[in-house]
Amino acid sequence: MRTVRAAAAIALASALTAVAGCGGGSSSGGGGSNESPKTLTYWASNQGPSIEADKKILTPELKKFEKETGIKVKLEVVPWADLLNRILAATTSGQGPDVLNIGNTWSASLQATGALLPWDQKNFDAIGGRDRFVDSAVASAGAEGQDPSAVPLYSLAYALYYNKKMFADAGISQPPATWDQLIADGRKISKDGKWALGAEGANLSNNIHQVFALGKQHGADFFDKAGKPTFTSDGAVAAVKQYIDFMAKDKIIAPGNAEYAQNQSLQDFAKGKTAMVLWQAAASTFASQGMKPEDWGVAPVPVPSGTPGTGQNLNSMVAGINIAVFNNTKNIDGAKKFVKFMTSDAEQKLLNKTYGSVPPVKAAQEDPAFSASDVKVLRDTLATSAAPLPQVANESQFETTVGTAVKGLFADAAAGKPVTTESVKAALTKAQQQMAQ
Repeated sequence: MRTVRAAAAIALASALTAVAGCGGGSSSGGGGSNESPKTLTYWASNQGPSIEADKKILTPELKKFEKETGIKVKLEVVPWADLLNRILAATTSGQGPDVLNIGNTWSASLQATGALLPWDQKNFDAIGGRDRFVDSAVASAGAEGQDPSAVPLYSLAYALYYNKKMFADAGISQPPATWDQLIADGRKISKDGKWALGAEGANLSNNIHQVFALGKQHGADFFDKAGKPTFTSDGAVAAVKQYIDFMAKDKIIAPGNAEYAQNQSLQDFAKGKTAMVLWQAAASTFASQGMKPEDWGVAPVPVPSGTPGTGQNLNSMVAGINIAVFNNTKNIDGAKKFVKFMTSDAEQKLLNKTYGSVPPVKAAQEDPAFSASDVKVLRDTLATSAAPLPQVANESQFETTVGTAVKGLFADAAAGKPVTTESVKAALTKAQQQMAQ
């Protein structure tokens, strides 16, 4: 999950206008330009329940890579709250790593800076070929018609996780399939200090992920075919209002969730304070919080009616993590060897099992572990009812401006201020104006 600070919009605008061709690599930033060919610096995104958990997961694999190649990897696990800003700063200063993880929704924005190595046929051939990867995952690694700016590493989609005991205690026999059912169930649960649905109201990227899927269900895309923002369309306004109304009107999200930005809603879920969360992959976090697999269930994210599918029954963005190489690394061969290692069949099976994600490498998906019920929901969603976020150069600004608008509306709801169609449209109008600056 990702949180992008408001300052990222300013940084991105600077990056897009001033740094075409710039990239990572420095002695002061730990990057590649002054490093030995036997050393790489790697910024990994926080995928597990904590930074320390990621270090424990990744360190043995990096040691394995060092033993195989003689190349030492200096690891830094970067929180999502900081990652985009760190990357943008690296593109402007040249002080960055050799290899890094990026959220796939940032691919087109970072591609436009020229800072990342393009994955043309030659580069894909160096890691075993483009056809090893699922097509939809590669399609989310850059703008259409251009060589991808990164390589798929972990594939994800959103699902509804629910607490089986809390459902049973409320007399609910199965997870909700529609939003009306979720609200009805939520009202049965939301009492006596318990709440139905968790949210990360101050997490800008999570806000975008949720309202994007709801926007699809209302027939809105947030951008037109020319890439122009359409944040104030009726469908976009309705989608944002629906999401905020879970707190403001339906009273199934705790007001305190307006301030959540760092997985607190998962912690509340694990502690039995909240009955449901909408999340990408959460099994490892639940386990770290003491939950057993039998304590929770997973189902597709609700839709307006019927079952998930195409059109207005899309229920997730195409989520995932890509691995990229800074264009000006002085250890390009070592960086590509590392990408090949991380996307090898064996590592894909191991890492995606650990994180509860889906391998974007076709052969790795054949492992029986990825047919387990929780992962199967993610796989089915990616295959039948998910759509990529807009692959436009200013996608990161979209996350900061609209994500911040949603954050402000959640704050209003938590404070008891009315959230109306007019106030939602005003917030989105401001966001759209900021995109033009």
